[in-house]
Amino acid sequence: MKIGVPKEKREREKRVALTPGLVEILISKGFEVLIEEDAGFESAFSNRYYRAAGATLIPTASQLYSDSDVVLKINPPSPEEIGWMKKNAVLISFMFAATNPDFVLACCKQGISTFSMDYIPRITRAQKMDALSSQTNLAAYKAVILAADTIGKVFPLMMTAAGTIKPVKVVIFGAGVAGLQAAATARRLGAVVEVTDIRPETKEQVESLGAKFIEVKGDDSLKTEGGYVKSVSEEFLKKQKELVAKHVADADIVITTALVPGKKAPLLVSKEMVRSMRLGSVIVDMAAEQGGNCELTEMNKIVLKEGVSIVGETNLASLLSLNSSQLYSKNITEFLFHLATKEGFKWEMEEEITKGSLITHKGEVVHPVVLKAMEGKQTLAL
Repeated sequence: MKIGVPKEKREREKRVALTPGLVEILISKGFEVLIEEDAGFESAFSNRYYRAAGATLIPTASQLYSDSDVVLKINPPSPEEIGWMKKNAVLISFMFAATNPDFVLACCKQGISTFSMDYIPRITRAQKMDALSSQTNLAAYKAVILAADTIGKVFPLMMTAAGTIKPVKVVIFGAGVAGLQAAATARRLGAVVEVTDIRPETKEQVESLGAKFIEVKGDDSLKTEGGYVKSVSEEFLKKQKELVAKHVADADIVITTALVPGKKAPLLVSKEMVRSMRLGSVIVDMAAEQGGNCELTEMNKIVLKEGVSIVGETNLASLLSLNSSQLYSKNITEFLFHLATKEGFKWEMEEEITKGSLITHKGEVVHPVVLKAMEGKQTLAL
């Protein structure tokens, strides 16, 4: 089976889906690996490393797509790239399919099967395949580093002959993978860290990192499912917003991490809250690509609003392209080994990981969440 890895074409994308070390492992398992020339250049993996690992270098993207049985990518391919793939080929990448209907329909029309890295179930036996977590971990680390680079202060407490410098105060919205990594990184740099999350069960994790949990006592309306909030009352949200606003006004740095799968990011930091912050403060909005958690965020820009610097970088993981490529490569290779052998795919349609991540198959949309999101759209079947 031929595994193809094209160069990522998305603007500001420096990662590559497969590193030379994993190419060597795939070849040892009996796969043939095709790499588009310079696919790993911006991640510090040159063509000679891929050749040494046993890969075949392909000069053009169109040839690579048309020659491959399986295409491994980070970002979903363009309609033109999908059109180069042969019928019954398989695509594995991030897809965010529920909000990308044109991409899904193009895959159906081309007759390819697609597995989405962002739909892999977050269960214990799929941890090695969890690219969302691996990339988010690195993105959160980078968010703190960007904040440190932008703010005109040092993070830790410093006692000098000229006087004492107070540590910076960092407030983090969300105690998921991103929020906890951001908290851990900021603490390592010496900051005083506070974290807010409406899920009360995250308190222990936050405090284990040496951070303070901003707690609003929950009520019976607060219900969680699979780590996400399913329902909460307006009264609870109002109380939380009022409490958090006081902490934001006293913060030097605010980092927001809240995302809702398949929807616009929730607005957490209003213009009034930004106005309440001290001059020179910094906000890093990790949800910028999905509309932003801050009302004043601008995508892929650092803007100064109300005296506060707001960072809206949409691809933080790409700024650590070598490490993020290494982790993603491991994730996607483990996923491929779960789905297939060198002879072909197993197509275990009722197996939990396969069923949870398969988006299109034999010209049809097969994932129930994506089907529901595409209601009213024309479904193409071959």
